[in-house]
Amino acid sequence: MKLANVGGRAVLVVGEGAGIDLERASQGRIGPDPQDVVARWDVFLDFISRLRYSPENADVSFTPADLGPPVPRPSQVFAIGVNYREHADEAGYPPDSLPVTFTKFASCLTGPQAEVALPTDTVDWEVELVVVIGRRGRNVSRDAAWDHVAGVTVGQDLSERTSQLEGSKPQYSLAKSFQGFGPTGPWLVTPDELPDRDDLAISCSIGDETLQSSRTSRMIYDIPELIARLSAVCELQPGDLIFTGTPSGVGNARTPKRFLTPAEELVSSIEGIGSIRTTFRTA
Repeated sequence: MKLANVGGRAVLVVGEGAGIDLERASQGRIGPDPQDVVARWDVFLDFISRLRYSPENADVSFTPADLGPPVPRPSQVFAIGVNYREHADEAGYPPDSLPVTFTKFASCLTGPQAEVALPTDTVDWEVELVVVIGRRGRNVSRDAAWDHVAGVTVGQDLSERTSQLEGSKPQYSLAKSFQGFGPTGPWLVTPDELPDRDDLAISCSIGDETLQSSRTSRMIYDIPELIARLSAVCELQPGDLIFTGTPSGVGNARTPKRFLTPAEELVSSIEGIGSIRTTFRTA
């Protein structure tokens, strides 16, 4: 299944630009708010198991510009740094470095076709697979981890490198939480829709130039391991997001360094999910 946020309403995607409004289809059993769908994930699954849906049942039409973040108000946003070996190498981390955990504050989240103001001339790109939690859990085992996942989506961990790296200690969370610095979408995709939930092509580009290209199977810590480690400390809540880390190819690690500029369009794609497009302007 693909679940979209269309103008602030929860919609089941059933075709190109076509969907079913979940509140209307469920006669109010499922609320209109996309956040409520993941917050009551088992209720949603029970309802959808009995719903006959197809493009012929669509009662909503939409364009990419109508889409908002699939999960607009998560209670917790976890973000993982240096979780691909090649990215750890390019960033200068030693081979035994553990992936670092920080947060992107939820107010930075935006949808799959956003225009983002650049606060400085050192804003970088980081395409990431984003996991959406569907079931509450603490001390979740690796074997049970995927049972706690509602779905996945495409994300960009936009990063303002000057404020991140100035001073003696990095400021990950603030530098990655400017307005619009968390594009996500185009929709939430349940794992059963994916060709291989543990091995998806992931990339981002500007125009004809590919900036990053890898596969999610190259993560140092895969999704089950991330869920096990995070839930050993924090109770995971339905609707929580996990930005799972970025491959190599970020602008700050290039020689010479390269950063995003006004009027550029950054396209971020993950196999089986789709693409998000972010344009930039001067703040």
